[in-house]
Amino acid sequence: MRPSVAAMTLTFSSQIATALGPAPHQNVTITGSGTLPSCFATSDFAVATLAAAASELASLTNATSPTVNRRHALMWFDMTLRPTGWDMPNLWDPIAGDYETADGWIRLHTNAPHHCAAALSVLGCEADRATVAKQVKTWAKTDLETAVVAAGGAAAALHSQTDWANHPQGRAVAAEPLIHWDHYDHNAPPVALAGLKVLDLTRVLAGPVATRFLAGFGADVLRIDPPSWEEPGVVPEVTLGKRCAGLDLTRLDDRATFEHLLSQADVLVHGYRPGALSRMGFDAAYMRKIAPNLIDVSLCAYGHTGPWAKRRGFDSLVQMSSGIAHTGMLHAKSDRPRALPMQALDHGTGYLIAAAVLRALRSRNTTGQTATARLSLARSAALLTSHTAHEFHGAELPPTPEDIDPAVEHTPWGPAKRIRFPVALNGNGPTWPQPAGPLRRHPAQW
Repeated sequence: MRPSVAAMTLTFSSQIATALGPAPHQNVTITGSGTLPSCFATSDFAVATLAAAASELASLTNATSPTVNRRHALMWFDMTLRPTGWDMPNLWDPIAGDYETADGWIRLHTNAPHHCAAALSVLGCEADRATVAKQVKTWAKTDLETAVVAAGGAAAALHSQTDWANHPQGRAVAAEPLIHWDHYDHNAPPVALAGLKVLDLTRVLAGPVATRFLAGFGADVLRIDPPSWEEPGVVPEVTLGKRCAGLDLTRLDDRATFEHLLSQADVLVHGYRPGALSRMGFDAAYMRKIAPNLIDVSLCAYGHTGPWAKRRGFDSLVQMSSGIAHTGMLHAKSDRPRALPMQALDHGTGYLIAAAVLRALRSRNTTGQTATARLSLARSAALLTSHTAHEFHGAELPPTPEDIDPAVEHTPWGPAKRIRFPVALNGNGPTWPQPAGPLRRHPAQW
């Protein structure tokens, strides 16, 4: 029998609290109700990660009565913007998705043009879904996965949970903590959340979720993107509250600008694969020399140790690799992979990142220590799947007028409204200093 909603949320919350560390935290009141259809306790996992961020926020700011609305929390694990008179871009590239191979299933992630080009180059075909499906069918799933990854693309073969538990990367991830901490004694001066300078070097989707949360509650978030990067399907979601600039770190003048920004930053959140910043000349020692009091929080897809630590990955791919989509397929009695009802690994990890930043900030303000923290989508998946899957249950939660915040967000694409934000302190929700907008629209300066 499946444990109650309250019990499962508390179970996840307890594990997250242990990962964050021993400092006291505020209890969070959960209001509202709802459970999305999943054979895992996905909704409870979602609420627990948001509650962790809310608890750390309240503890840092000495606020009382932090609350999380469960219904709205689940909606904020999906698309929250409701445009008026304009349409949101498509979330997925036409080629992205699950394909049947000669011996199972594989998922191709082709939202980035260079990832799409890599997959098509391996398959030797044009960008036509039917043609891609025909070509994929001629491959063994692991062979195709290996070839696409080697070509610079992003793909994941379907594994069972048992297969993943015995896989070298699965074993490596299982041995990692949910949050890996390193602390440094620097006698760093205290700094308030209001105006906290957060340098955001993250892409789809976990890191931007984290920095969006921080921006809503007072942080000055500056997102930096390279000249060619675009993520049109999620930009209207994840740029809320932030200023967005562009830099090319292969250019000397842009590197100098980045170093200047870093020297004044309080927090760096980055989602590069392990070792990528070092290869660009910004290893941990060099960045700490530039900014000795920096709180450095990083994330990756497949964990920070093991043979896949440097592999490209996204939420939907980690669900395939880690057995989530396979278990969903079995419990749904489906003939194809069955993913979670939302990108819970991305969003959940995002709120854990926000909680880690706030915990590190609290530590800096009370002890003078600075900290680094490392998280990954695969380790968040291990937390979610650490509890036995059950039969599918739950139901979709279509928004009602009462779920929509009446405030109008005047974006560059047109007016819009959003789902009410689930977190409140003393009855007050976030204040977003910027509407969502395109990447690279602001100068690269604090």
